[in-house]
Amino acid sequence: MFVELMPLLKERTLLITVARVDDRVKVNVIPTKVKEGEDHVLTTPLSLTGSAEELDSELGRHLAGYVDSHLALGSTLAEAKAEMDAAAKAARQKVKTTQQTSKAEAAVAKKDESPGPAAPATDTTPSLFPAQQDAEPTTPAAGQEGGTTTS
Repeated sequence: MFVELMPLLKERTLLITVARVDDRVKVNVIPTKVKEGEDHVLTTPLSLTGSAEELDSELGRHLAGYVDSHLALGSTLAEAKAEMDAAAKAARQKVKTTQQTSKAEAAVAKKDESPGPAAPATDTTPSLFPAQQDAEPTTPAAGQEGGTTTS
């Protein structure tokens, strides 16, 4: 039983309780937190209940599986945390680089602007009516009043 627990005992303290429930025996293996803020999944207890004979024959196998799962979960959580930290660092670096680039482009744009008069802005609003020009309106010829002609 303790041989199976040794890999887990290298990383954290375990609390083991044994109680008699009617004619059966209940064994609890409870891992403690290594540090404050640690994921609560790593402190999930193992609880087994059975006859004394069943626990004598099966407890070691169940403890070995529990320890393997616990260690795998711990390393998976550590890898996921490392990947998230790396992604966050890369995102911060990308934002920082983008901000520096936009500041540099803004400085270049200010430098390139000419201090001369600005051209009037053209109206680019779409219209349903064609644009009218400022030409003189056409009037009928002097000899053609009222639409009659003399020959």
